[in-house]
Amino acid sequence: MIDILDVKSHATIQDLGRFGLRRFGISHCGAMDKLALRAGNILLGNAENVPAIEVPLGGITLQFQQDMNFCVTGAFYEMMLDDKPVFAYWRYQARAGQILKMARAKIGMYGYLCVQGGFVLPQALNSCSTDLRTQIGGIEGRCLHVGDQLQTANDHILRSEIGIAPIPLRDVIRALPSSEYQAFKRKSQYYWWRNEWTLQTNSDRMGYRFQGQTLELKQPLEMLSHAIQFGSVQVPPSGQPIILMADAQTTGGYPKIANVIDADLGALAQVRLGSTIKFEAVSLQEAAKLRRKNEIYLDQIRRIVDEKN
Repeated sequence: MIDILDVKSHATIQDLGRFGLRRFGISHCGAMDKLALRAGNILLGNAENVPAIEVPLGGITLQFQQDMNFCVTGAFYEMMLDDKPVFAYWRYQARAGQILKMARAKIGMYGYLCVQGGFVLPQALNSCSTDLRTQIGGIEGRCLHVGDQLQTANDHILRSEIGIAPIPLRDVIRALPSSEYQAFKRKSQYYWWRNEWTLQTNSDRMGYRFQGQTLELKQPLEMLSHAIQFGSVQVPPSGQPIILMADAQTTGGYPKIANVIDADLGALAQVRLGSTIKFEAVSLQEAAKLRRKNEIYLDQIRRIVDEKN
């Protein structure tokens, strides 16, 4: 059991999300940085899809009511376990009564507090992920509140404390041209790949809004609503791109200039509000190699865990 003592962020319960339901208008949701969540769960010996607490930027303080292992992945937080500093990408032992304070994210946006065995929660549409729009999943479909108690599936066998290589954060995000790429003016195609883009403060789990050089179509384009997904780069009439994120709707009607590759979705999620990034074009073959590189990283964690256990 874990008690929530203080919350200064929109912390939610997230697993890897809901799949196979988009035809019904149900969003994927799930962790913004799925690679970080998978890494944390593997480090603890959990199944990769076990739910964790996703903490964006701000702080959260909680108390462990029983002995268990835990780790934090994703963003690099300033953290204390009682009076001892703890660090991201390390598996620690917490004793009953100890208090973990995640004060603030120093680097990155989303931290994942994973615990041994995971949290025991009812599933909604085959997932424990919190969907704030439909108010399902997690704890009553809402953000965590002070006083919440989270049941854990702890096995009471503490593992040794070990660390792993962190996932590097990036300020260059790789992408592929999308279906309406050729509908944009040549200069806009050039701006997209060559110019810098600043993440706006009105961004959220549904969409990251960027500001930069205006992107223009060759001619007005009327489109029927069509399927979109995490990573789709839509360009509304303002000419300022919006990248759809984990909580994105299932359909949209704006032209798409690009799609962020699967391997870099987590890196995109970790971009800080107000930060400036660039986009780099890659081929389908390169995108597949980069995705495989992420899987190799997770395989390395599995080997470390097997050796240390």
